[in-house]
Amino acid sequence: MSPPVAPPGWSRWLVPPAALSVHLSIGQAYAWSVFKPPLESALGLSGTQSALPFQLGIVMLGLSAAFGGTLVERHGPRWAMNVALVCFSSGFLLSALGAAVEQYWLIVLGYGFVGGIGLGIGYISPVSTLIKWFPDRPGMATGIAIMGFGGGALIASPWSAQMLESFGTDSSGIALAFLVHGLTYAVFMLLGVLLVRVPRPKKGADGSAAALGGVQVSARGALRTPQFWLLWLVLCMNVTAGIGILEKAAPMITDFFADTSTPVSATAAAGFVALLSAANMAGRIGWSSTSDLIGRKNIYRVYLGVGAVMYTLIALFGDASKPLFVLCALVVLSFYGGGFATIPAYLKDLFGTYQVGAIHGRLLTAWSTAGVLGPLIVNWIADRQEEAGRHGASLYGTSFVIMIGLLAVGFVANELVRPVHPRHHVSATPAPKEAADVRRQQPESA
Repeated sequence: MSPPVAPPGWSRWLVPPAALSVHLSIGQAYAWSVFKPPLESALGLSGTQSALPFQLGIVMLGLSAAFGGTLVERHGPRWAMNVALVCFSSGFLLSALGAAVEQYWLIVLGYGFVGGIGLGIGYISPVSTLIKWFPDRPGMATGIAIMGFGGGALIASPWSAQMLESFGTDSSGIALAFLVHGLTYAVFMLLGVLLVRVPRPKKGADGSAAALGGVQVSARGALRTPQFWLLWLVLCMNVTAGIGILEKAAPMITDFFADTSTPVSATAAAGFVALLSAANMAGRIGWSSTSDLIGRKNIYRVYLGVGAVMYTLIALFGDASKPLFVLCALVVLSFYGGGFATIPAYLKDLFGTYQVGAIHGRLLTAWSTAGVLGPLIVNWIADRQEEAGRHGASLYGTSFVIMIGLLAVGFVANELVRPVHPRHHVSATPAPKEAADVRRQQPESA
């Protein structure tokens, strides 16, 4: 399958909106915490259990991106967006069935497994294409698209809360909300499928690493470099810290101020989730664009170093000041989003554009790991503290200390990143298998 090639005169600024239509849809994953309390009440689940669909979805995101990265490079963004549409929407439909018949395993299978595959393929579908369209501003380009994934909950959180209020928070109401999500997102994602294009190949370019120029490393070669694994650790630590707040955002802010004179209502908690989504979204375009000016390593110093300071402030003073809690959480989530949007450009700087999409897909296994670690740390510790008779902010103190330590580990890993040794560069004459892969990745000239 050849990807659609842009006709002469095609504006590259039409590509980011195509990517946004997919990323805004799959970004609904960040609004999962709105469904946690109704599911726990309707199906008798614990906080750890209700996090399972989200956790599995993030795991499958990383795994499908890793294993599907080469296929996305080979078949192009339209094929990838089609796969994402089918899997993500089908996941919601399966979840609707599971809620209707009160079989939680169907929700886990649908939203987590099937929908998670849609998350992974949809997430990486436009990345290499955008870098090719915007070689002069890769951080900004990927930030615009990946901004949509962070901003998905800005739409989905209040929308989901309103549907649950209208349909009810019992199993049938949850099922109807899932059904509406699946059908609506299918239509919205179709816009991206129809709009996306790849740039026309330059005359005489064969797509080899030599033709691309500069440092070029294959996906297979990248796995043999320490730089890849250092960046894997950097991304994993940054994501774990951010997702720990994001996955439990609504119940967390409610717990923090439950014993104060100004408790947080369910509606306000949903609004907090939407605010976090806005910070996540703004960080993806704002911080990634800043990285084009100050460099990738410097911006990750900000993400990890200042992020640790924000977590410290929440742990020490968060329950004493609602504005401080909200502000620090917003900063952490802006760094979380910025980290995602900056990593493709960081990879491009280190490994070149030759197979950057496939390398990015493999790196997202760090997200899979963090998707398990972050919610597990926060939910498991909160459940144990609650069993011990504690409540309020004390449910989260230990987990926040762990997050500070993880951010410190990521900071050190980022400091160790150096340019890739020339022995890992792709030679001017690629190996037969790599050359065949390159030929398959080249679109037919229109």
